Amino acid sequence: MRDTAKFGAETTASEVAEGIDLSGKVALVTGGSSGLGQETARVLAERGARVILTARDLPKGEAVAAGIRAATGNQHVEVEELELGSLKQIRAFAERFLARHPTLHILVNNAGVMACPPAKTADGFELQFGSNHVGHFLTTCLLAPALRRAAPSRVVSVSSRGHHMSPVVFDDIQFERRPYDKWLAYGQSKTANVLFAVGLERRLGARGVHANALHPGGIMTELSRHLQSEDWQFLQARTRGMKFKSVEAGAATSVFAATAPELEGRGGLYLEDCHVAAVNDAADALDGVKSYALDPQNAERLWEVSEKLVGERFALSP
Repeated sequence: MRDTAKFGAETTASEVAEGIDLSGKVALVTGGSSGLGQETARVLAERGARVILTARDLPKGEAVAAGIRAATGNQHVEVEELELGSLKQIRAFAERFLARHPTLHILVNNAGVMACPPAKTADGFELQFGSNHVGHFLTTCLLAPALRRAAPSRVVSVSSRGHHMSPVVFDDIQFERRPYDKWLAYGQSKTANVLFAVGLERRLGARGVHANALHPGGIMTELSRHLQSEDWQFLQARTRGMKFKSVEAGAATSVFAATAPELEGRGGLYLEDCHVAAVNDAADALDGVKSYALDPQNAERLWEVSEKLVGERFALSP
């Protein structure tokens, strides 16, 4: 038995995966060309998985994949182009993926954008909700046949403590009737990441496909490229001096969600620092998950909204 009690904020992804054999497993990591996605992909490859990482910039992704192959000795590391802000491109990606990979054991929905200026996806959705949630919703649902065939399999939604900033505002998801606020938009999208895990678990958990969401911690990556000095001041004040993690520690909870034997058969959870987090609805909470992000009714409402946005219903039986 592993001593997971020793896992915490400084535990690295390699430490979490130590001793776990992923030989014969297929893993897909979105946003794998930098930051947490790159480190998550590296560790999964280190443990023997066939890893497909997605990138919007193919040459950059190829360079990262070559580095992972060299560092791990695992030659089964591939790159696929994926633009989560385009439903058309997501469908093309899913078709290519399924043609080459009939089974998928681990899906890490890692890619994201944070606190960006007002912008829309190719399909007209508010960029953060559209990329962080809708894009991953469609990708996952299209790949569900491969996840079912590989069961037991796992879907990992990289959320954030940023979900504390806002529930999903169903009456105005796209900021059509209220002024755009980049932090409320980010918070809403991260809440959606958690609710998606809850909704997916309800549909596929009995089929051996389990979905969990997580907060990776505060990490300096390309995700923060839109932040100005006043944004950093806002975050420091809100988190009362948040301590930043290394990328290696930041990827640990993603790898824990993807591989930990302790989570076998469990889903619909929110993890942080390599542990299952408790509900914390305190106004000044610095940890835990908001109850609105785990609410099954909210999860079902989000699922219905998401299907309407992508124009497709998915026969994923509860």
